[in-house]
Amino acid sequence: MSNVPETLVFYSAFDPFDAWQAALAPHLGARVRMQEADAVTDPGSVRYALVWMPPEGFFARFPNLELVINLGAGVDRLVARDDLPDVPITRLSDPEMARMMAGYVLFAVLRHARDIPHFEAAQARREWAYRHPRPAAEITVAVLGLGELGALAATEVARQGFDTHGWATRPRELPGVVCHHGGDAVDDLLARADITVCMLPLTPRTSGLLDAGAFGRMKPGAAFVNASRGEVVDEAALADALRAGHLSGATLDVFVREPLAADSPLWSLPGVLITPHLASVALPRSAAPQIAANIRAIQQGGDLANVVSRVHGY
Repeated sequence: MSNVPETLVFYSAFDPFDAWQAALAPHLGARVRMQEADAVTDPGSVRYALVWMPPEGFFARFPNLELVINLGAGVDRLVARDDLPDVPITRLSDPEMARMMAGYVLFAVLRHARDIPHFEAAQARREWAYRHPRPAAEITVAVLGLGELGALAATEVARQGFDTHGWATRPRELPGVVCHHGGDAVDDLLARADITVCMLPLTPRTSGLLDAGAFGRMKPGAAFVNASRGEVVDEAALADALRAGHLSGATLDVFVREPLAADSPLWSLPGVLITPHLASVALPRSAAPQIAANIRAIQQGGDLANVVSRVHGY
């Protein structure tokens, strides 16, 4: 094993470098130093990159890269680039991220199941507008996408007693969740669900999947939650469905372009809550061990965990 110092370069417009450096330092050892991209003076020493949405041409500066680590679970924006080096790409698979996502999805489901948008509107009018709660078992929730994050979210919703259904491309078994698979099952779920939760990854097959036709097939008065990727949804079609009253409301954390434009109609449509892409974020302390383990795997010729398929996009 060489004793030549190696560099882990860090880039994120949102994540604090100091927090990640403090979390990773105990795991990296003396051989690997971590530097912000702008502070790198020896690009040839960079062997590893920990990044979230780096600028175009970012990787060309580092000719000796051996590993790109995506600073999150969603990798669609990274694998869609045409400037990626021909090295392995890994994503974070952090139980804390999954729990955070499950908590957000449960919050969103409860928001619609308990008619919170109705009470928020009544409060703005200073109106005492009682609406009797519905039993959870009488509310059907459909979770589209049962990957690592979607599966835990679906089981958490089911644990609260909701009639929970999940959809995936392949057969799945989850406690308390009625699992469906295959393209034909989606339309039936959309027609049955009182609340539809999108947890689909962005791939060529899912891009624009939830379009005007899909929203039209949803149960009248249903609510919609998107905590996966904005590009899965036709935002104009969603706005039309909300404006027409076909959908009763939405909780939206992700959008085609972020930040969401100030003139987007979604900001002001009744029953819509917008949050700034925070349903699940990478946590330095819990994610650091797996990042360091993959760096050691590169150094020692071992197997990498959570490798991304460029073909499938996840």
